[in-house]
Amino acid sequence: MTTTTEQSKVNARMKNPLFLLWIIGILAIAAVPFAMPSLQLLVSFAMAKGLGVLGVTVLLRAGQVSFGHALYFGISAYAGAFLMASMPGTDFVIVMIAGTLGAVLAGLLVGLFVVRYRGIFFGMLNLAFSMIFWSILEKFYHYTGGADGIRLPRPTVLGNTLDHVQFELVLFYTAMVLMVALGWFTTRWFASPIGQLFQTIKTNETRLEYLGVSPRRALLSGYLLSAALCGVGGVMMGMAQGVVTPEYVWWVRSAEMVFIAVLGGAGSVQGAFLGALIYEFVRTYASVYAGDIWQMILGGFLLIIILFAPGGLIAILNSLFNRGSGKGGTGK
Repeated sequence: MTTTTEQSKVNARMKNPLFLLWIIGILAIAAVPFAMPSLQLLVSFAMAKGLGVLGVTVLLRAGQVSFGHALYFGISAYAGAFLMASMPGTDFVIVMIAGTLGAVLAGLLVGLFVVRYRGIFFGMLNLAFSMIFWSILEKFYHYTGGADGIRLPRPTVLGNTLDHVQFELVLFYTAMVLMVALGWFTTRWFASPIGQLFQTIKTNETRLEYLGVSPRRALLSGYLLSAALCGVGGVMMGMAQGVVTPEYVWWVRSAEMVFIAVLGGAGSVQGAFLGALIYEFVRTYASVYAGDIWQMILGGFLLIIILFAPGGLIAILNSLFNRGSGKGGTGK
């Protein structure tokens, strides 16, 4: 019975036009290195940043906004940089694991403190920890390179030394696989019992306490997931850019993640990546063709979304497909 029900859900999902649109979108991204190679690096940045935004999106599901989550984006990038500086030739997979573990460990240490708070206090405490780490990176110049940052030598990939073009291709498809796999995992986590408890913090935290469930423990589980997602994105971005700087943890980067999460659709897994992709394209081309006012263009773009589509870009897509389905039904 259960198997039949699950199979019917899978069949219904595959017939959903929006699901098919995502499949087409993933296939289109996979074709970028061959069809539009000039956009390959830009899309790589968007996918890496989207993983960080996904971490912010996880917290939004619990009604919490972090204004300092770039902390884990930067910690993972620097962990990878320090590892490669001390052990040249370290494999790509080891760098990824080390960077992610660094972000998770930092998330545990900070999370044990910040999960005691909610709302603006939660957001500002995260910002405070992020700015402390930024100050350390700026002041300890002999270890961190200060504002100049640390250059990342190209790691080996499964023991093989690749040239620049080959390595960028590996980064691109690794980012794409991680986008799909971690997006799927996060969706499943939201639907799991612990994910449901985590989301209850937004709607009725008191009910959790009456049930004997610790809201702090539930929030900490989601906080660790969000730190890990930011960590994966940060170490990917560091290797894609070839250098990490304190700008990775600057408050502007954290605000940028919140901006993208709202743009794509607050709390939406798909919206995190859609928002990151749109943001990178708008920012890149606006800065090229309107260098003096590109921030105003981005701000105006977000303002339009908030006023006319508070659910973000993903809500616009859902509305269009639902409206199309309704017209189809009427026609019959």
